[in-house]
Amino acid sequence: MTEKVKQIKKKAKKSVDLSIDTEVVTKILTGFIADCIHKTARKKAIIGLSGGLDSSVVTTLAVRALGADRVLGMILPYKSVTRASREDAEKFARYLGIKTELIDITPMVDAYFERPRVLGADDNRRGNMMARQRMSVLYDISAREQGLVIGTSNKSELLLGYGTIFGDLACAVNPVGDLYKTQIRQLAESLEIPEYIRSKTPTADLIVGQTDESDLGFSYAEVDRFLYLWVDRRQSESELKDFGFNSYFIENVITRVRRNQFKRMPPIIAKISARTIGHEFRYAWEWSTVH
Repeated sequence: MTEKVKQIKKKAKKSVDLSIDTEVVTKILTGFIADCIHKTARKKAIIGLSGGLDSSVVTTLAVRALGADRVLGMILPYKSVTRASREDAEKFARYLGIKTELIDITPMVDAYFERPRVLGADDNRRGNMMARQRMSVLYDISAREQGLVIGTSNKSELLLGYGTIFGDLACAVNPVGDLYKTQIRQLAESLEIPEYIRSKTPTADLIVGQTDESDLGFSYAEVDRFLYLWVDRRQSESELKDFGFNSYFIENVITRVRRNQFKRMPPIIAKISARTIGHEFRYAWEWSTVH
């Protein structure tokens, strides 16, 4: 075997294909959304519209599944959110032809943090409160509209725990939770999401200047490649090193995923009876189907 052939084989071994069939995925996800709305006898999809990529993709899928008249985009800014984010969300809603409702969560959040015992809360605590307040509003509006709260967290965020439990991670159903961020980008292009959305730097938009990748310490492209190999293809640590990942990166990401497992699970119930919820008493979500 020549050295050139060896290099080609080595390169092929290290390549990771995260490409998806966007047409098939779109068909599956629009069917999923329509099915969930039908089975729960809800009238609308309620989505927090941030002006970012994930919420734009989910909203587009919901419109294709249900029609623009059955999708409500909730714009829920805090005073630190950039005006551009709000304007992008409003512009995108007009592009899709959906109705929106804007509720400023600043008074709600600040009322809590102005209390003497919580003065001086750090950015992490304030960001978590913002995320939970937004979800509180989404669920209240869903009750008013007889709607279903549709989640927008992607697989990368869910695995890394990059989100607030009972905040942005909360939802009734999540159509994009099995797609990595890099795959969301592929889907966005296929769905013809406007460039001003697709080109934005990913951010939770909770704190001025915050970005996802600066918080995480690595790029989505890098970590998605790793997560796909480790989670989807079950590669061992030694095999992951063959793909170019160093020991520090491997340990860092795996530790992060494991430490955030609790965010991906319902509360664990201590077992007392013969049939405990979440243990023996486990039924598929479809069991709640409305006939």
